[in-house]
Amino acid sequence: MRELLFLVPGLPLLGAAILMLGAGRLSARAEAAIGTLSVGIAALIAFSIAAGFMLSPPVGDAYRQVLWRWFDVGGLAPEIALRLDPLSLVMILVTSGVGFFIHLFSTEFMAGEEGYGRYFAYLNLFVAAMLLLVLADDFLALFAGWEGVGLCSYLLIGFWWRDPANGLAARKAFIVTRIGDTAFMIGLLLIATRLGTLNIAQAMQHASAMWHTGGAMPTLVAFLLIGGAVGKSAQLPLQTWLPDAMAGPTPVSALIHAATMVTAGVYLIARTHALFQLAPVAQATVGVIGGATLLLAGFSALAQNDIKRILAYSTMSQIGYMFVALGVGAWQAAMFHLMTHACFKALLFLSAGAITMRLHHEQNIFRMGGLARRLPAAFLGFLIGSAALAALPVVTAGFYSKEAILSGAWADGNGGRVLWAAGLIGAFVTGLYIFRAVFIAFFGEAHTEVTGRYGWRVVVPLAVLSTLSVFGGLIELPPAFGHVTLLSNLLAPVLPTTPEAPGIGLLVVASLASVLGIGLAAVLYLRPSRPPAETALWRFWHKGACFDQLYDRALVQPVLAAARAGRDEVVDLAYDGVVQIVRALHRAAARTQNGQVRFYAAGLTVGSILLIAIAVLR
Repeated sequence: MRELLFLVPGLPLLGAAILMLGAGRLSARAEAAIGTLSVGIAALIAFSIAAGFMLSPPVGDAYRQVLWRWFDVGGLAPEIALRLDPLSLVMILVTSGVGFFIHLFSTEFMAGEEGYGRYFAYLNLFVAAMLLLVLADDFLALFAGWEGVGLCSYLLIGFWWRDPANGLAARKAFIVTRIGDTAFMIGLLLIATRLGTLNIAQAMQHASAMWHTGGAMPTLVAFLLIGGAVGKSAQLPLQTWLPDAMAGPTPVSALIHAATMVTAGVYLIARTHALFQLAPVAQATVGVIGGATLLLAGFSALAQNDIKRILAYSTMSQIGYMFVALGVGAWQAAMFHLMTHACFKALLFLSAGAITMRLHHEQNIFRMGGLARRLPAAFLGFLIGSAALAALPVVTAGFYSKEAILSGAWADGNGGRVLWAAGLIGAFVTGLYIFRAVFIAFFGEAHTEVTGRYGWRVVVPLAVLSTLSVFGGLIELPPAFGHVTLLSNLLAPVLPTTPEAPGIGLLVVASLASVLGIGLAAVLYLRPSRPPAETALWRFWHKGACFDQLYDRALVQPVLAAARAGRDEVVDLAYDGVVQIVRALHRAAARTQNGQVRFYAAGLTVGSILLIAIAVLR
């Protein structure tokens, strides 16, 4: 089955091409079938390859499939090649598997919408780009997938383009992430010129051989890669695009947050961990960024009334946990949480979509109420997803993956202890903000009429993702629960083992933090609640700590002011003069086109005589 690896990204790409070329000529049913089945078959192939990979690992723990060579100039010969190793295997299972259920949900959620086929074309292209990114054997191919997910996020966030606010949100996401991408591209240029290769594995080997730990060059390159990672994964200081990305359809939000774009930065750092081990300062910075982001996003989520924005800030926070894990060297724990987060975050967004599609697309939790008895399927899905997000002890997958991160942070020493404390506070706040949404939206008095019914295409994804959100953590258990190490054994050839803190005491403390957060939410919000008073502190967190306002005043407005001031610069007069000359020549030439045939014949005759005369005289 490994020979079919190219079909994993190839089938979604083919589906996107068929949908684009067949626009206006395919029925809605055909568009949905092409979009969903292309990803579904890719997922089946991915799981078949995974089974074969684990039963019979390839020599060297990686399988390489070369598709074609980009170019060969000056000894630099980057290839479009796919590399299947344990890390990329985990990523393709997450991307294709969760992506399939999001596609299936979309067939019902987007039914009747204008641009139905265009939507599935973009969604297929998004999945294909992410699969290329994680399977790339070469930095150049990885960068192509990296930019592909950026393009698709722009297209899908602004899918409902008739509303100018949606177009603005799409442009914001595209521009903010381009800032990080510029740093990433400079980092790749340094890798190519200093290490002489863009092959990822070879570059990491050359870096370990040529650069010493703490050196200026590995530190510089690592910081440049961090720039790309924080842009794509919406971490400080490039996190401002993610809440506004909720302008897109809810399944798009599920795909961005669970299986594609925001996980790309985590994957990049994990894939290049050998470089970050040579740059301890850069690696520590990753942890600090994650710790700061998880707290900022958690407090911001507490001040949101829009259910999708609550989930958006929760994604920033959970990616922050993954950055903490990467920063303390708990590489496997970061990937474990990436997997569990993909399941419960997709479940939360799809459950939110199931709610809004029955409430006339109402997203304000204070206008919901009483949904537990009126929408039991959506309630159960959202409750399970919330419990996993809050790391409810023992019974949810999120508990085990978050515990692995906190354990790794504690085991890292003094710096890790600070990040452990931040993670502990974040666990408390997470339980508080997500169950605030649960109690307000699903209990109390109903405020909005429920209409319509669900089909199986909504219920099946919720059921499968709910199951994974509960039992998915059983692949990796701490010693107190039997010490199951299926995931760490799989990842061991490509990622260092996650350090573990001794004893059960830390696990109990982490459990109490989550439970206390949930308990406080019950005390504060289980009874009928009103929207919070708009105090200065509430407005500060509601606006995401006012980063948008800060950037607008410090960066956007000065640039716009400079552009307005330079609108009539003297240097522009020369260019305006060229324009006026060209226009005058055009008008003069246009006058010769008067429609009189004898005038044209005379012109041809005179011109011919002049040409003959010039030839004779010469």
